[in-house]
Amino acid sequence: MMKKSVKIICTLLILTTMVLPVSALARQKQPVTFTKQSTEIYNPQINRNVITPLSCTDFDPLVDNITVTVAINEIRALKTIDILSGPDFYVKVKINDQTHISDIWENMQYVEHPNWSASCVVPKDKEFVNVSIELWDKNTGFDRLCDISPDYGNYTQARTAELTYSIATGIWWGDDYLEDPSGYGRLNGCDDNSIHEPERDCELFFTISQNDFDGDGLPYWLEVNMYNTSPLINNRGEDADNDGIPIEWEYTFGLTYIEWGHDEGYYFIYDPFDWENYTALDEDEDGLNDIEEYKAWQWGSDPFRQDMFIEIDQMAKGPNGEGAFVPVQTYDMLRTSYAKQNIFWHIDDGRLGGGEIIPFKENIEDEDLDQWYMAYFMHGDIHNWRRGVFHWAIITYNGTWAKGFAFSSRINGMWALDCFLVSTSYHEMRSKIFPMIDGCYRRTFNRELNRACVYAGAMMHETGHTLGLYSPGVDNSQTIWPWQTDFWRYGPYKSVMNYRYIYNGVNDYSDGSHGKNDFDDWSAIDLTLINPRIHW
Repeated sequence: MMKKSVKIICTLLILTTMVLPVSALARQKQPVTFTKQSTEIYNPQINRNVITPLSCTDFDPLVDNITVTVAINEIRALKTIDILSGPDFYVKVKINDQTHISDIWENMQYVEHPNWSASCVVPKDKEFVNVSIELWDKNTGFDRLCDISPDYGNYTQARTAELTYSIATGIWWGDDYLEDPSGYGRLNGCDDNSIHEPERDCELFFTISQNDFDGDGLPYWLEVNMYNTSPLINNRGEDADNDGIPIEWEYTFGLTYIEWGHDEGYYFIYDPFDWENYTALDEDEDGLNDIEEYKAWQWGSDPFRQDMFIEIDQMAKGPNGEGAFVPVQTYDMLRTSYAKQNIFWHIDDGRLGGGEIIPFKENIEDEDLDQWYMAYFMHGDIHNWRRGVFHWAIITYNGTWAKGFAFSSRINGMWALDCFLVSTSYHEMRSKIFPMIDGCYRRTFNRELNRACVYAGAMMHETGHTLGLYSPGVDNSQTIWPWQTDFWRYGPYKSVMNYRYIYNGVNDYSDGSHGKNDFDDWSAIDLTLINPRIHW
């Protein structure tokens, strides 16, 4: 014990003399202990020089042990796992040679707060740690492996996430990596193009981390050899380059590892010490620039995966009980539909700071919508940063000229296609008038699930208008009944944008794969229409 204490004290004294800056804001060059080689420049504005350690016998001399932790943050079934009940999920995590098995989350299609992690002490002189994650469904007789992997191959390989974690830099790669379409720290079983196949596809959110002396989440080797910051001081919140985004975000989304080619090693995507015009960057083309991505990071936004935020403000019930609120199950249905396509759909029904209740008014005018938008969404601030980030959904008792429609917001001559309305008077009625027929389409006779399906169809349809979806099969009033010609002509267009399918539980856009008169909605989506601009 005495030897360890002496070792730590000596190390601290040496670091105190060598690491002069007390923060990232007082940065000074350290002795270079890594090699740099030039590589192809993918974006001239971004430093992508390769960095690889030469050798290291202790990647963190400030701690006695390096402990790697894999935390499971959320699990969601994207398809039916068990026909007669919800899945009984459990997770297997392997860190190097140690396997950890979670408890079972019984009968839960969505495990929002697993509160489970696995930890393992790893060698301090080995840069890389092997990590694998498996998601299982407990069953009588034999358990079944769910798909959370983008891989093909044999049964296990095609469903298991295999990752490499670096204790030098605290990042990982493999079946999940920075800049992949599903997002960093998110696994999507549909990424192997199995969206339309019964593969028990799920999504799983996770993080991998390690202990470090100052608790800022920046590993010792990274701080001393790449960032030249002090491993003794917590650098969270610092913005050394004054570009409006702190070091922890630029670290999380700014460092990656490339395995292929002669320039294998670590690359900067964002450098916390080089100023970047983040207001001009929107790598994933979701309409959010990187300043907005940072502000929405608290809710899971990722600058390399498309995110869509919806604030839903709902009208209070009337004096005689008129009106209704959107069923919570609707949000899960919509989130799942977009998740399969790697669009992270975020609902703000109060959980993200919005979700207002508007006083009841039986009959509304267009002027009401403008006033409510400014009062309940913008909160009287024409510069509110949520405009251009969140869509606004207003749920009223009656509509104005239609039972649901999309519309633009207008402020100081700048228009944004960011709003839609859904009326409850019609949709409550629509969820009840054909219970047997609609129940067969929706595969449920549960009243609340039928309500949820109706609202999901309406909301996804109107959202589609704000995303620029249009084709001859969209909003065609001649596609509703079997005796109408276009009912059959546009039958292959299996989209919620088609009136034929809006309320029958499809809850999806079409991918254009169903033959003549179909249309590829997913490829036509334009998330940037949320950005205010001069009216086109």
